[in-house]
Amino acid sequence: MFEGQPKGLFALALANTGERFGYYTMLAVFALFLRANYGLSPALAGTIYSAFLMFVYFFPLFGGMLADKFGFGRMVTTGIIIMFAGYLLLSVPLGGDSVALIVMLAALLLIGFGTGLFKGNLQVMVGDLYNDPKYSGKRDAGFSIFYMAINIGALFAPTAAIKIKEWAEVSLGYSSNDAYHFSFAVACASLILSIAIYYVFRSTFRHVEGNQGRANAANGQTAKADAEPELSKEETKQRIVALCLVYAVVIFFWMAFHQNGLSLTYFADEFTAQSAEGLQAMCFDVWNLVAVIFIVYALFSLFQSKTGKGKAVSAVVIGIALCFLFLQYDAEGTVSVSAPIFQQFNPFYVVALTPVSMAIFGALAAKGKEPSAPRKIAYGMIVAAVAYALMAFGSFGLPMPASEMGPDGNPVAVHMADVTPNLLIGVYLVLTFGELLLSPMGISFVSKVAPPKYKGMMMGGWFVATAIGNQLVVVGGLLWGTVPLWLCWSVFMGVCLVAAVFMFAMMKRLEKVC
Repeated sequence: MFEGQPKGLFALALANTGERFGYYTMLAVFALFLRANYGLSPALAGTIYSAFLMFVYFFPLFGGMLADKFGFGRMVTTGIIIMFAGYLLLSVPLGGDSVALIVMLAALLLIGFGTGLFKGNLQVMVGDLYNDPKYSGKRDAGFSIFYMAINIGALFAPTAAIKIKEWAEVSLGYSSNDAYHFSFAVACASLILSIAIYYVFRSTFRHVEGNQGRANAANGQTAKADAEPELSKEETKQRIVALCLVYAVVIFFWMAFHQNGLSLTYFADEFTAQSAEGLQAMCFDVWNLVAVIFIVYALFSLFQSKTGKGKAVSAVVIGIALCFLFLQYDAEGTVSVSAPIFQQFNPFYVVALTPVSMAIFGALAAKGKEPSAPRKIAYGMIVAAVAYALMAFGSFGLPMPASEMGPDGNPVAVHMADVTPNLLIGVYLVLTFGELLLSPMGISFVSKVAPPKYKGMMMGGWFVATAIGNQLVVVGGLLWGTVPLWLCWSVFMGVCLVAAVFMFAMMKRLEKVC
């Protein structure tokens, strides 16, 4: 799985892991923070939440344009600095008045713009590592590894957000609302780690930063990064049209997928059982999930290792992980379940299932039957529709969401039911299958198909599509409490199915440029 990959991949992936850990720590509690700290309605909180996500994924378009001119590496570094300023501002507890709200919005703008300079350009650099013919056949696998690294950071984020908030409340005596800011401060520390990794291992990917290539071009030299063959106007047009068709489809995937931080979190908060016991309780301890990940990877190593020593080490790792899980099991034990913790399951599944998906597609590729990237994206849309069909089925008969006035005069959500946590755990599993089919493959497709002169802008286009989808996340907040729950989930199921049908209808045109 990891063999034969360029060294720069691992450095860039780890740098991204640090940044994503901070981002998802903040995001895990952000929607609940908006409602608790400012007394916002679900719809208004959803509007701010979705607008923030939109900016995070819209600004990479401008970040890509700037990088095409000034270099990818320079924009990545600048983005980290701007993001740090935004997270630092967000971590200051200022209360819940209008001034605090304005400062919070300014912080979100900085985070969004900084992410726009960082995220897309880092991924372009990853893609450019595979322009070398020696690595060209490993592009999809490389992006799967890169995507897995993102989710390692996201895996620990919900637990970190909850534990740090509880520590601020219990140990430091901060109010519940002010304690949220300590979760936001984690992002500042994670960015310091991210930039440290970037510069310590910079030598492994400096050749794809873009800066030196432009300097050489200015001196009349031919840079390797700029040595890619020119495309005809017609071929350039075909590629851009194909990319735009893919962008149009993924809008609706992200609209549905990113309900994990909004309406699915509302459901976890108001309709899901707030405690678990036995085996189910073990799912809510992130270290148990880490043990399962070790078992999955050690099993692959056990069967793939070519030496007795390698197989022995893998067997020992499996044994230790199983012993750890056995000691963790408490048949009588009960744990409390906090709504944000459900967001750990998606990154857990991504990390655990990435080697599985790579093995499946590797076996299909060996037989000449691996689906194209556009076909994988279409399948991902169908899988996402199945996830929301499960939510709709599990929500039949549940009451409408409700709220009551708290002692501070702000509306407080009422816990309406105790649906088994297994529903959301299962839905996140299905959504993750869809994500693995769509997101890393989509990024790989963009990096491969984008015309050389417009790589930064085209990767920015992918994020613009994601941004539009994230803006449409607000639909979940607008539907919450206004229609029956099953109908709310059916909306997302429907748009995913329509997008899948459109994708299949355009398949010949899309596969022509692969």
